[in-house]
Amino acid sequence: MTVRPLVIAVDGPAAAGKGTLAKALAAKLGLPYLDTGLLYRAVARRMVNAGLDPAGDASAEAQALQQADLARTDLRVPEIDRGASLVAAQPAVRAALLERQRVFASETGAVVDGRDIGTVVFPDADVKFFITASPRTRALRRHHQVHGGTPLDEGALEAAVAEIVARDERDSSRETAPLVQAPDAILIETDTLSAAEVLDKACETVALRCARN
Repeated sequence: MTVRPLVIAVDGPAAAGKGTLAKALAAKLGLPYLDTGLLYRAVARRMVNAGLDPAGDASAEAQALQQADLARTDLRVPEIDRGASLVAAQPAVRAALLERQRVFASETGAVVDGRDIGTVVFPDADVKFFITASPRTRALRRHHQVHGGTPLDEGALEAAVAEIVARDERDSSRETAPLVQAPDAILIETDTLSAAEVLDKACETVALRCARN
């Protein structure tokens, strides 16, 4: 009997901890890891570098995406945060990248994180997680990710929270592949959990799901 490769979907909003979990889970299980958000960030970077507005038609840049585009070190900056959300709302961009994501996990299985993995990319994933946290927690995490230990005053924090909320609204209200929790996804709120605790919870779930199959 052929055993289907294990596919784990990890969805959630920006800076909720889904990437941290997905990478750790992939390493723990010996599976490949794919950050699909990086694909959209790379498309947005190509648009910006070409002098184009990410809100415009980005399908050509999505089709021309190269592996080298994903290795850039300037994909996690505020300008690209917004740009990625804009290009990700375009059906033609999502269509151009969909097969790339599916092929990645088709032979060996994978842990894949994004915003529509459990609902669109891999609706039949073996295990699905939806990772979330409050906008304030996520804004602080994103600041630390980009700026390290640099202090963040209350005004700047409020602005960062507002941008997080605005992005959530764009991602959850778009017509194509909106950010929503799949009905069969396990919800993990990470505000009061360490990365290790989130990983432990996820591993317990994977073990239970695999034992049933």
